[in-house]
Amino acid sequence: MSLSVHIEKKLGSFRLSVDLEHPGGITGLLGASGCGKSMTLKAIAGIEKPDRGRIVLDDRVLFDSEKKINLKPQERRVGYLFQNYALFPNITVEKNILCGLSREKDKGIRRKKMEEMLEKMDLTAQRKLYPGQLSGGQQQRTALARILVSEPEVLLLDEPFSALDSYLRELLQIQVKDILAGYGKDVLLVSHSRDEIYYLCGRTAVMENGKILKTDDTKKLFADPGSWAGAELTGCKNIAEARKTGEYEVEVPDWGIRLRTGKPVKDHVCAVGLRAHYFNPKARENIFSVSYSSEKEEPFEMRILFRYAGQKEGTPDLWWRLPKDRNPRIMPEKLGIAPQNVLLLYPEQIQEDEI
Repeated sequence: MSLSVHIEKKLGSFRLSVDLEHPGGITGLLGASGCGKSMTLKAIAGIEKPDRGRIVLDDRVLFDSEKKINLKPQERRVGYLFQNYALFPNITVEKNILCGLSREKDKGIRRKKMEEMLEKMDLTAQRKLYPGQLSGGQQQRTALARILVSEPEVLLLDEPFSALDSYLRELLQIQVKDILAGYGKDVLLVSHSRDEIYYLCGRTAVMENGKILKTDDTKKLFADPGSWAGAELTGCKNIAEARKTGEYEVEVPDWGIRLRTGKPVKDHVCAVGLRAHYFNPKARENIFSVSYSSEKEEPFEMRILFRYAGQKEGTPDLWWRLPKDRNPRIMPEKLGIAPQNVLLLYPEQIQEDEI
């Protein structure tokens, strides 16, 4: 199964210009609110019509502006899970699921598939309840059941956990991962949460201002996000402009330091990122004198803010995160970071060209 999306759409001053190849499995679209993630899903589902471009699911053309092809949503065999689940409030769980079988004319087959889906989604006990009587997790499973029972060729999940509290969100991520593994179809998942994307998706596309900046294996992308926006979206707290000073060295003027890198530095490097968890007072390289601004105790970690000795005034403090049981009694005079943990960041336009 493969999904190819090459579309453009303009809404006021916002311009969506997406080039995405989804080879199969579960791909995440990671981006801040308003970057065009949901609009991309709606274009694939046929809810929004692009101004131009082409969308192909396997060998079926869903949309082609030049050939005047624009299949109706019900003809696309695409399942779309809305953020609010869009359940019908005045009918029961089992009748909501039956709505996903509207094209099946045989009542016996409809009933059989509905019963199988109730059992698979652990909703048998709630079958006669209305959506308002369900928990958030039960509502989500009902919405998924209604979509999956229609046997779509690809499943689109739009911020599926955004309305849930943190405990339920983590619990349902586990359940949904198991459901999707058993489902065996392709999935495109939209989220602004790096934790959700990292846990659920084999591949990830970073999106900003209506464009895909980079697509890669999820773990590889988090290890090397490639751009300033990509580093921020994957959780990097310490980012500053930098310039090349050697094959494996960059200068960071705002921090007043030079850093050794694990990868060769390209001429067009524009910034570096240092993840807060990777600082180490026992590091052998990139060790610099620091002063401490503040510390904050969190439930399981300490967040410590510091500055390099030669750091420019007015620049933001850097973050150091570490487990509470590793919080030193006496704060070290120097902190270091391994060269392989220095993220090299490049202009976003160049990122697009290299993909």
